[in-house]
Amino acid sequence: MLVTMLASGTRGDTQPYIALGLELKKLGMDVRIAASESYQGLVESYGFEYAKIRGDVAKIIESGVVKEADNPFKFFSSLKNDDLMDLMVGAQADQHKACEGADAIVYHPGSPLGYFVAKEMGIPSILASPFPMVPTNEYPAIIFYDKVRLGKLSNKLTHLVFEKGFWKMANTGFKRYWTEKYGKLPEGFTNPYPKQRTKNNPTIVSLSPSVFPVPKDWPEHVHSFGNWFIEDQKDYQPSEELQKFLEDGDAPIYVGFGSVGDKKRAKESTDMVLESLRATGKRAIINAGGGMEERANTKDVFFVKSVPHEWLFPYMSAVVHHGGAGTTAAALRSGVPQVIIPFGNDQFAWGRRMNELGVGAKAIPRKELTGEKLTAAIRYTQTNSVQENARQLGKKVLAENGAQKAAQLIVEIIKNYQP
Repeated sequence: MLVTMLASGTRGDTQPYIALGLELKKLGMDVRIAASESYQGLVESYGFEYAKIRGDVAKIIESGVVKEADNPFKFFSSLKNDDLMDLMVGAQADQHKACEGADAIVYHPGSPLGYFVAKEMGIPSILASPFPMVPTNEYPAIIFYDKVRLGKLSNKLTHLVFEKGFWKMANTGFKRYWTEKYGKLPEGFTNPYPKQRTKNNPTIVSLSPSVFPVPKDWPEHVHSFGNWFIEDQKDYQPSEELQKFLEDGDAPIYVGFGSVGDKKRAKESTDMVLESLRATGKRAIINAGGGMEERANTKDVFFVKSVPHEWLFPYMSAVVHHGGAGTTAAALRSGVPQVIIPFGNDQFAWGRRMNELGVGAKAIPRKELTGEKLTAAIRYTQTNSVQENARQLGKKVLAENGAQKAAQLIVEIIKNYQP
């Protein structure tokens, strides 16, 4: 049985699908992962069949063509760019090809083609979301989460707006590709997300119930078992220099901004971080790139470029990052406090939620970041109460086995599927 996974987006979006795919392989499934050509090496390093989605996501983000959105309505226009249209249409063709021969399609919300191709092929589709997007009255939609709260009705409304807006944003390239290929849109061409709440076609969210409890008003076939982590990192071998740095002093702080950092402000950001480290007396591991300069290592600061978060974070005393869903989850799993510096999109939500749970300082938007604010936030993470809160929540997140349970459900769906 072959499962095709359509993993749209950055490395942080792609890695949970690798984790889920590893669990599917343990259950006897063959897995093909379609991802940006930026991540071909990453996907193949875990033994998967790789299907290219044209476009180097890392370079596109670095170019500034895709804008980070610091409010919900900017989010819906962040990918509306004529310069990207041909690439988006080509990416649809790549994803369509990746589905050939599949027995099931697991897709990111940014790849709604997966639903329509599965319907055409008569196979199950599974909406696999790295963030909550099913309407509920219990909390606002992820991009509205850090805004003013107006009650249950308002909460539900924000989800409906998010779902409709996300569909409009995600379907632009798809509509052009499908009409160019077939001369018309697919039958029943409407928002697929609400249709992904049935036994044959469920929604599974990579989300910890310990972080966002499962809403009581979610439909039966929407599932949130836990985050999807790559559990086995025992084969990772750090450099001798990194291993020695970790062993030669107190637990350091990790600082890294994923793929969203502003390279034009890299010097400013690096100077600011080093200033805060001196003020707090903390050692640090800094992830160069993504808006941070790489400089010479010192006895207190070590620069890295690519180290698995699941392996590295348990050695840290805090994690300072941009608030991507994947990085936030990895820090939670490791049981260490967080300082989130959101740049845009859902990052503000994760920053607020970590503070609400008592495992992180109050988020500092990148536009408002100063050395003094970062120093205070780092000091906050080093208090006994925050350290203990993070440890206890980490134990819960680690025990959830979200990827394993999601994979078991997918295999059950495939085996029992009736068109």
